[in-house]
Amino acid sequence: MATVTEHRHAATRRKLQTKLLIDGQWRESQSGKTFATLDPCTEDVIIEVSEGDAADIDLAVKAARKAFDSGPWRKTDARDRGRMIYKLADLIEENIDDLAALETLDNGKPISESRHADLPLVIDCLRYYAGWADKIHGQTIPIRGKHFCYTKREPVGVAGQIIPWNFPMLMTAWKWGPALAAGCTLVLKPAEQTPLTALRMGELALEAGFPAGVINIVPGYGETAGAALVSHKGVDKIAFTGEGRTAEIIMRNAADSMKRLTFELGGKSPNIVFADADLDAAVNGSMVGMFLNQGQCCCAGTRLFVQESAHDEVVAKLAAKAKARKLGDPFDPATEQGPQVDRAQFDKILSYVDKGKSEGAQCVAGGERHGDKGFFIRPTIFADVRDDMAIAREEIFGPVLSVIKFKTIDEVIARANGTEYGLAAAVWTRDIGKAHAIADQVRAGTIWINCYDVFDAAAPFGGFKRSGLGRELGEKGLEAYTETKTVTIALD
Repeated sequence: MATVTEHRHAATRRKLQTKLLIDGQWRESQSGKTFATLDPCTEDVIIEVSEGDAADIDLAVKAARKAFDSGPWRKTDARDRGRMIYKLADLIEENIDDLAALETLDNGKPISESRHADLPLVIDCLRYYAGWADKIHGQTIPIRGKHFCYTKREPVGVAGQIIPWNFPMLMTAWKWGPALAAGCTLVLKPAEQTPLTALRMGELALEAGFPAGVINIVPGYGETAGAALVSHKGVDKIAFTGEGRTAEIIMRNAADSMKRLTFELGGKSPNIVFADADLDAAVNGSMVGMFLNQGQCCCAGTRLFVQESAHDEVVAKLAAKAKARKLGDPFDPATEQGPQVDRAQFDKILSYVDKGKSEGAQCVAGGERHGDKGFFIRPTIFADVRDDMAIAREEIFGPVLSVIKFKTIDEVIARANGTEYGLAAAVWTRDIGKAHAIADQVRAGTIWINCYDVFDAAAPFGGFKRSGLGRELGEKGLEAYTETKTVTIALD
C-alpha cells in the first residue's frame, strides 16, 4: 500500500499543465498574468497558473465558434464523436491514480474519495454520454393536411461552462459529456481555486483526438473570465454550477443575447428521520450526507429533522461519530475528512459556527478549528436548532449539521419546504406510506429514501426554486444542449 508521501509525490511527479487551452494549443494568457493555486492542507502555493481574462475568452469563443460553424466537429459523424468521448474516459481510467492525487492536492478532499468516488463517477458519466452520441433524434408527427412533418434535434452551438471547486473533475464531466455528445463545442472556465485537473483533462482530450477548438479551457476569475464568457455574443448557452447570487448576475448579463441557461445551485436539504427507521442506518447515512467532501456539497443534508422520540438517541450517535472522525492529511488513505478548500471558505464556516452558538443552538460536537495549519474544521453538530436560526436557513457549505426536532409527518413536510431552496431531500423510515408521502410532497429535485448521496449518470439531477434551472445527467441533461427544429414538407 502506498504511503502518504508516495501519494503526495504522485500528484506532482509529472509536469503540471498551467496554460490555457485555446484552439488546440496551450498558450500563456495574453496579459501574461498568473494566479496561485494553493494546497489547502498546507496553505502553500502549488504552482502559478495562467490567468485568462476577456481577451483570452474572446479567442477561445472564436475558436469554438469556428469549430462548430465550419470546422471538422460539425462534420464529425455522431458515432465518431462517441468514440472520442469513450477514448477520453479510457485515458482517464488509465491515469486514475495520478488524477486522483492531483484532485486531492488542489482541492484537499481525501484521496479515498478522489480515487474511489469522484473518478469512477467521472469515467461513468463520460461513457454514459458517449453512448448517447448517435441516439439523439427527432420524431415524425402526423399533422393535418397533405404534409410530412418531422423534427430534428440539433446542437445548441457554443456552450460556455463555469464549474465550481468542490468536485472539479466530476463537474467537468457533467458539463462535457452531454455537450460533446450533442455535438456542441465548449469553453470551460474552471474555478480559480482548483484549475489543475481540468487542465489535465484538456491534455487527455487532445490525446483522445478531439479536433482543435472543440474543447477550450480558460482558467481565471469570475469577475473577468467568467463575466466575459457570459456576455460574449458568440456563446449560445451558459451552464453554471455555483452560488445563487452569481446565477442572478449571469441571468442579467445574458439577457440581451437570450442565451440558453442552466443552473445547478445551492441547497439547504432536509434529511428526515422517523422514529420507526433503522436508526443506525439513518445515522450512518446522515454522516455521509452531511460530511462528504468536508460538507462542501450543494445537496448536503444540512437540516436533519429527527422525530422527537428518537431525537436524543440520534444526536448521541451522531456526536460520537463526529468526535471519532479522522481528520488529517488527505493523502493518508485512512483520513475521512480533509481541509476546506480555501481561507475564505474556512472563515465563512467558522462565522456560521459562531452564529449558531450566539443564537442559542447547542454545539454537541466540533465547532472549532482542527490543528494550526491548513483549513481544517472539526465536524460540527448543533442540537436544539430552530427553523429561524441562520444555521438552519442559510447555506454554509461546510461541515456544520443542524439537528431539528419534529412530531408529525404533516409538520415536517411543511418545515422541510420552508426554504427558498429545493435541490435534494431524504427520508429514513420503515413505513412505505410515509416514504411516498415525503417523496410526493417535499419540493426538491432529488428525493432519497433510506439512502443519501446516491448518484448515477442516468438519473437527472437539479433543483426546484432557487436551487437551479434545468437538469444535468440522464437523457434530460441532453436537452440543454440541443434545439428542436421542425421540418414540414408539402406532399402535393
